[in-house]
Amino acid sequence: MKTRSRINFAAVLAGAAIVGTATAASAFDFKTNYDAALSGRDKWKGNLMLESVEFGGQTYTDFGLVESANIVSNDLWTGGNTGAASADMGDKATIGLSSERASASDIAQALGNRNLSSIIDTEDRGNFAIDLFFDSAIDNLLVWERGKNSKLDVQAIDKDGNALGNLLHLGSSRNWGNAGYKLNTLEIGGTQKVGSVGVSLADLGVSEAIYGVRVISKSSYNGPDWKVAGTAAPDATTPEPFSMIGSAIALGGAAALKRRSKHK
Repeated sequence: MKTRSRINFAAVLAGAAIVGTATAASAFDFKTNYDAALSGRDKWKGNLMLESVEFGGQTYTDFGLVESANIVSNDLWTGGNTGAASADMGDKATIGLSSERASASDIAQALGNRNLSSIIDTEDRGNFAIDLFFDSAIDNLLVWERGKNSKLDVQAIDKDGNALGNLLHLGSSRNWGNAGYKLNTLEIGGTQKVGSVGVSLADLGVSEAIYGVRVISKSSYNGPDWKVAGTAAPDATTPEPFSMIGSAIALGGAAALKRRSKHK
């Protein structure tokens, strides 16, 4: 029997100011391309490095990765199969960490890399709400779940952790797409399939690129074991073509003036 922390989860979520109407995801499928460090029977135990994803007729290689995390709530681990979100990694992986009493920095470290076998493991009846902040703005959220037998909720947040848009129910991962790889991590005794689902800004009820998401599991969600990243939004600081042309003209004019001054 699991021992759980004496946290009123509903009260915590209310205090976290989750806003908007809860909706079911329309979402989209995507293809995951990765490089496996190991082969044969050990393939799913080692590093599986994310190289690109494909959807909508395009290939994406630039990602926003988790840079930091804030634990809004997380059931306390007291031994055995207690607690909620913890850090997990492939049996023979070299990127990631394993931590039952996962701190915010542990969670960021587990998610903030391209190794798809470096994940967050959730105990079957665990509750958590965790804010994740990316190292760049993202315009699509990518979610993977080991086991294809759990649920997860997500909501966009701003840089200060304030909720944006709507709370999105991703539904059962058994209905997600097939990620095309499997995982055998330290928390389990065998190999499990991985599901994947993509979430657009429209799904989240926002219109501009975001820097963070709140990820939520409830005791009825059967302990999702997950990884998230995002497709990097176009760099807003990149000069417009006209501005670049204007700069080039200005630099050319300055060079001409310099040459004239040398001939005086």
